Amino acid sequence: MEMETDREKENNNNICEAETNSSVDWRGRPSNSIKHGGMKAAAFVLGLQGLEIMGIAAVGNNLITYVINEMHFSLSESANIVTNFIGTVFILSLLGGYLSDSYLASFWTLLIFAFVELSGFILLSVQAHLPQLKPPKCNNMLNTHDNGDQLCAEAKGFKALIFFVALYLVALGSGCVKPNMISHGADQFNHQKQSKQLSRYFNAAYFAFSMGQLIALTLLVWVQTHSGMDVGFGVSAAAMALGLITLVAGTFFYRNKPPQGSIFTPIAQVLVAAFLNRKHISPSDTRMLHDNIGILLHTNRFRFLDKACIKVQDGNNTKKISRWRLCTVTQVEQVKILISVIPIFACTIIFNTILAQLQTFSVQQGSTMNTKLTKNFHIPPASLQSIPYILLIFIVPLYDTFFVPFARKFTGHDSGITPLQRIGLGLFISTFSMVSAALMENKRRISAVNENKTISIFWITPQFLIFGISEMFTAVGLIEFFYKQSLKGMQSFLTAITYCSYSFGFYLSSLLVSLVNNITSNSSHGGWLSDNNLNKDRLDLFYWLLAVLSFLNFFNYLFWATWYSKNQTSSATIQQDFNFKVVGDDSIA
Repeated sequence: MEMETDREKENNNNICEAETNSSVDWRGRPSNSIKHGGMKAAAFVLGLQGLEIMGIAAVGNNLITYVINEMHFSLSESANIVTNFIGTVFILSLLGGYLSDSYLASFWTLLIFAFVELSGFILLSVQAHLPQLKPPKCNNMLNTHDNGDQLCAEAKGFKALIFFVALYLVALGSGCVKPNMISHGADQFNHQKQSKQLSRYFNAAYFAFSMGQLIALTLLVWVQTHSGMDVGFGVSAAAMALGLITLVAGTFFYRNKPPQGSIFTPIAQVLVAAFLNRKHISPSDTRMLHDNIGILLHTNRFRFLDKACIKVQDGNNTKKISRWRLCTVTQVEQVKILISVIPIFACTIIFNTILAQLQTFSVQQGSTMNTKLTKNFHIPPASLQSIPYILLIFIVPLYDTFFVPFARKFTGHDSGITPLQRIGLGLFISTFSMVSAALMENKRRISAVNENKTISIFWITPQFLIFGISEMFTAVGLIEFFYKQSLKGMQSFLTAITYCSYSFGFYLSSLLVSLVNNITSNSSHGGWLSDNNLNKDRLDLFYWLLAVLSFLNFFNYLFWATWYSKNQTSSATIQQDFNFKVVGDDSIA
């Protein structure tokens, strides 16, 4: 995990210069560095980010309560509805990134899909308020008659249609908005000249995210519980409307990057051209490759893709060669970069599998513990998820104000430490979240089974605090790493890829639970997670398994991060030698 190489800097400078020349204002005219961009413009996007996450988190964290109590779906169906909703939000971020980079640009994508998300919130609020759009009220705890007939009528037909249309309007809007909030805010900075400000923006974006989550998990959930879900959904709609107003208010200050056309076509052209030219031998002199003087410089990784740049002589030099048979070096290098970052992305899936435990099993842990804070106040177990964000709203400003300048003195990096180092540090720390969870669950279980005691819910706060710190490093580092890749016109899509890690992490969590139960169910004590009673289950052993997987994943990440950095460094050395030879030839001439 080395510092940024000269090779990377040169590529970033080329990308930066090209993007600076192409950025426009709201009228489509070339942007002015004095009037447009900078933190003053990014502040409007940060406002949208905090308000949007506030609205969507309040809905997502309490959705299962509404689905069970108001729509009368079964527990298993309700769980599937919630997980499918969350997974869809993150998967749809790819659509938002693609539409932004290819056709709409980030501002218009934000504007359109923020309206879509707002309409979903409003429709949810209307349905929750009007009795005729919901099944009749009933006691869901007594869900069957003595003869077995269902007592509570499940939402069907038009009522179910309204609910799912509203829910997936929110999913579509939020999914397409998420990656563009990050990329549009980051687009307000010149990547080289304002590198320090860009790093500060990424930290500020995570601070806005933490504030939104904290308010959603405390104030908005309290409103939903005490004033009704219709009021709660209405507050989410109001937050989204205010965020939309904030976005529009910054229109005159934004630097906008025009869309580049389909981002997948150049990638497909490289793969097709490399396949068609697979029998040709790549020249030892890279200067012989087609259009080797472009935005990106040639590297020696994935040399098989260089075949896409081989110009085949057919005796007819006047004939125009198809782009599906001959590509530029810049095109090929962009595909190489895309392939190179996949292992880094994959290493964060285990990290998000741990996050899934904090939103499921750890909350279940809390429900079996003493939740009393005072005589009259009990802590809702679900509110434990707010603990990391309480800590982060203090740590993030301290990190940006004190740690980054201090580390910068030693590393010379504008972000204090590189994004790869930041990701690695977070992955390492996350292991101890599961170690803490395992130790505390063992203590809780022994106290409950052997001593018949119920320990305080505060015993499990360390696992939330530790993971909160690790998320500050990994989540922000991953977004910064992907956004800063030298892929012109793909920043929104690359940012969207980082969100897919959440979906894969949650899917892996479900797979692990099933595998663990199937493997351990043959033991005399039964499966680790096969019972609904935590005192009979062995959740502590499952946590230890995740701790081991997380630790192994950290070393896996070290391998791939070193491989990535080594490729960059060797490419830089080769390019310097190449430049020296060119200068030598020119001087002789």
